[in-house]
Amino acid sequence: MLKAFDAKTALRLARDTLQNEADAINALNARLENDDSVVQAISLLLNCTGRVVVSGIGKSGHIGRKIAATLASTGTPALFVHPAEAAHGDLGMVTADDAFIAISYSGESSELMTILPVVKRMGSKVIAITGKPGSSLATIADVHLNVAVAKEACPMNLAPTTSTTVTLALGDALAVALLDLRGFKEEDFARSHPGGALGRRLLTHVRDVMRSGDAVPQVTADVKLTDALLEITQKGMGMTAIVDADGKPVGVFTDGDLRRMIEKVQDFSKVIIGDVMHANPRSISPEKMAVDAVAVMEQYRINQMLVTDADGKLVGALHIHDLTRAKVI
Repeated sequence: MLKAFDAKTALRLARDTLQNEADAINALNARLENDDSVVQAISLLLNCTGRVVVSGIGKSGHIGRKIAATLASTGTPALFVHPAEAAHGDLGMVTADDAFIAISYSGESSELMTILPVVKRMGSKVIAITGKPGSSLATIADVHLNVAVAKEACPMNLAPTTSTTVTLALGDALAVALLDLRGFKEEDFARSHPGGALGRRLLTHVRDVMRSGDAVPQVTADVKLTDALLEITQKGMGMTAIVDADGKPVGVFTDGDLRRMIEKVQDFSKVIIGDVMHANPRSISPEKMAVDAVAVMEQYRINQMLVTDADGKLVGALHIHDLTRAKVI
């Protein structure tokens, strides 16, 4: 039967839960100061020539999946194997070169204890994460990580809450330490997250988003301003490049330049574009990262940029909107 809703009681329970779990993480942090088990585990994982296989059942299994995912996305090849499925064939995923992380708060999970002797006979090193240092799982492991908590956040001290939070935090701690030791960088993270915002920013080259071919507005320095304006209008970039006989840009003319000219020039029909262009325009290589183009545009407060190859020839053009559409910005 549902109790009558009491906002103060609900808020107190929610805050008590957060405080309980925060206290447990702090207690683990303090405990590790005089416990070298985490260092042993990190060393074992760092020197593993295979993959890290994480396993657990129930709530420990859910936490194990997250730990495996975090390791895999931060430079440590990892996967999750369900212990019950492992006992029926999936153990074939595990090799002697792998490190095996077994998670069970009680340390007596029958599903894990069924497969761990086989894992050990294969030659895999085992890291156990339990709340019971004297448990069967802790005893069989090469390294035991103790995640014991004083109590669960659950008022009945039954539902895995604080214990799973502490285990998850410890998994993050392992992953971050390994990330640093492996020299893992933003670019590495982007490669494992190509669909994310960071991946788009760090994996997108100028060549991937630039306009090329006939889409690039360009005229020679001897054409009339009116012809240059027609090129600007047709190509829709708000500017045109001015190139020499070798196709190398010698200047640029933008919509902004035109607006500023209106106050000074009465007859545009006699103006030659080479006389009013901005010489030495900003340009970038197609091999550069798109974020580099963004940085230059922001530095010089420009909305367009020319793209030139190693020989200095015009091969493309970028508008700030191209970078926005590609979600680089």
